[in-house]
Order: sequence, then structure tokens, then C-alpha cells
Amino acid sequence: MQTITIYFDTPKTFEPSNIRPLNGIAGLYFIFSKSISIQYPFGTSKLLYIGMSEKKTNSIGSRLIGHFEGKSKNVGLVNYRKIEPLLFTYINFEMLRENWSFRIEDLESYFILNFVEHFGVYPICNNKTGFEILNNTLTTNFKINWNYFK
Repeated sequence: MQTITIYFDTPKTFEPSNIRPLNGIAGLYFIFSKSISIQYPFGTSKLLYIGMSEKKTNSIGSRLIGHFEGKSKNVGLVNYRKIEPLLFTYINFEMLRENWSFRIEDLESYFILNFVEHFGVYPICNNKTGFEILNNTLTTNFKINWNYFK
């Protein structure tokens, strides 16, 4: 099994001017606090939410705008944004396509379960599980740099 290390790009402020350029891009996105560290069972992290866009028509840009405007109905993200600016980063699925033979939904599940393995629970604003990925035989192991969110 091959191991690929995942490093995250420079964080961007969670605001429409930074989100719009991501229209048409499918992949994963990560929303996190600028300064509030969440105490998870196995450690602290500023990561609040792991999300995904499975197709270009429902792109990372449109998903993030939905969270920004509150249309996604994720009360946690809306309320965190009320008390401080949030940040985000993303992974373009095209960059991983040749090393990941499953769906984007499965990649999101992989990241969520890997977070659980490192921190003990789901990111505080996520409310879905990722156990479907456990039914697949994985050929790639991702080493995720969760320290990025410290």
C-alpha cells in the first residue's frame, strides 16, 4: 500500500471573495477557527468541519457560499462565524484522482475517520459518519498533517 502525505495550502479567510474562485472545483474543504482551539478527547484542534463537493456543478465554491450564508443550515458554523472570522482550505479532487480509485464521498469519509482516530470524535460541526469507506479495500494510505489546524 502506498502512503501519500497530505499538506494543506495557505489558509484563506472564509469570505465570498476567497470562495468565488472555487466555483467549478470538486473536492474536500476544511473550515476552521482562527484562534479558538476545540478540546477534543485526544487533543486540541481549530478544525470545525470537513466537507465535500462531489461534482463541479455543486462545487467547493457553491458549498462554501452555502455555509457562509447559512443556507446549509449548519448552525455550528454560523454561530462560530458570529464570534470570530473563520478560515478554510481545500483539496482539489483532481490532484488525488490517480491515487484514489473511490468516490469523493469515500475520500471525505476517510478524512473524517482519520480525524476521529487522531482526535477521538468527529469535528465539532460535522454530523455524519464515514463508515461506508470501511467496506472498501484501500490501496492508498494518506498521512494527513492535522497539525496544520493547531
